[in-house]
Amino acid sequence: MRMNTRRGLVVFGVTALLAGTVACNSNTGGSDNGGDASVEEGFTIGLLLPDAVTARYEAFDRPLIEQRISELCPECEVLYQNADADSAQQQSQAEAMLTQGVDVLILDAVDAEAAGSIVANAEQQGVPVVAYDRLASGPVDYYVSYDNRRVGEVQGEALLEALRAGGDPMRGQIVMINGSPTDPNAADFAAGAHSVLDGNVNIGAEYDTPDWSPEEAQNEMEQAITALGQENIIGVYAANDGTASGAIAAMVSAGFDPLPPVTGQDAELAAIQRIIGGQQYMTVYKRIEPEAFAAAEMAIALATGEEYEGETITVNNGTVDVPAVLLEPVAVTIDNIADTIIADGFYTLEEICTPEYEQACAAAGLL
Repeated sequence: MRMNTRRGLVVFGVTALLAGTVACNSNTGGSDNGGDASVEEGFTIGLLLPDAVTARYEAFDRPLIEQRISELCPECEVLYQNADADSAQQQSQAEAMLTQGVDVLILDAVDAEAAGSIVANAEQQGVPVVAYDRLASGPVDYYVSYDNRRVGEVQGEALLEALRAGGDPMRGQIVMINGSPTDPNAADFAAGAHSVLDGNVNIGAEYDTPDWSPEEAQNEMEQAITALGQENIIGVYAANDGTASGAIAAMVSAGFDPLPPVTGQDAELAAIQRIIGGQQYMTVYKRIEPEAFAAAEMAIALATGEEYEGETITVNNGTVDVPAVLLEPVAVTIDNIADTIIADGFYTLEEICTPEYEQACAAAGLL
C-alpha cells in the first residue's frame, strides 16, 4: 500500500456536512453507490469493528460513532457487530447486514485483504463502504484513520529519545514487537519506526504478533530474552498497548529491574497507569472522537448522495484511489498526561489515579 502521508489534523464541521452538496465519488473512491436515503426518514448503517481485545473499540469507537450518527440523523438505525479478530466471522456479519438491507457500511477490517470481498459484495448491492481505522482492499468509498507511518515515527522518536537519555543508544539491543501481519496499519507502524530507528539502534529481535495478542507478545518477548540475554536488552518497540502489556509481563517475570523503555499505542487506561507507575515509557494518543465523527459523517453523506465536506487527501489501496482523512497522532509520556489525556476528558483523574496508583500520581504531579 502506498500512502500519501501529508501530515496535519484535518478539520471538518457539522455545518458543512448539513449544507447542500454535489453527488459524491464522481472521480475517486470505489463506486457511485448510495444516495437515495434521507436524514428526515432515516436509514440503516452497518458498523463492523474488528476485535474486543483492543479496549478502545467497545469503550470509545462504537459509542462515539453511534453518538454522531444519532446527532446528525436521529431516525437512523445502527446495526453493530464485533468480529472478535475472526475475519471469517466478519465476512458472515457483513453478509447478514447486507441481507438486512443496510444503506451504508462502516468497516474496520480484521484482515484488510480478506475484507476486499466484503467491499466488493457491498458494491454489487449498491451499498457504499467507509473504511474505518484500517484501509480495506476493494472499491472503498472513503477512508478515515491516523497517519499510520507517522504513528510509527512518533513511537520510534520517543524510544530513541529515551535510549539517548540513558547513554549511547547503540550500547545494547532493542526488541521490536510489531502488530498483526494481517493488519496493514501494523506494517505502516513498523515502517515508520524503522525509518527512525535503523542506523541509530541495534535491533536484536523482531516479531509480528498475530491478532495483536498480548499473550503472543509475551511469548515473543520471552523468546527475545532467551536469545539476546536480559542484560543486553535496553528498549522495546511495542506496536500498541496490548503488545506492550505482554512484553512488560515477560520482563517482570524475568526479573528486569528497572524495566527498559517500552512504547505503546492507543492510550488505554491500563497503559496510562503503567506509564505513571514507571513500567511503560509512552503511548500514542489518537483522539478517537474526530476519527469516529468523520466516519459517521462520511457514512451519512454517502447514503444521502452528498459529498463529505471535510478536507481529504488521496490514498491508494491497490484497487482505487480513496478520498481519505488522516489525522495526526500525539506521543504521551508521564510529562504530558495532564495536558492531553486528562485535559481532553479521555480519562478522568479518578479513573487513572485509583488507590493503587495514588502515590505514583502524586509523584507525577497529578494529585
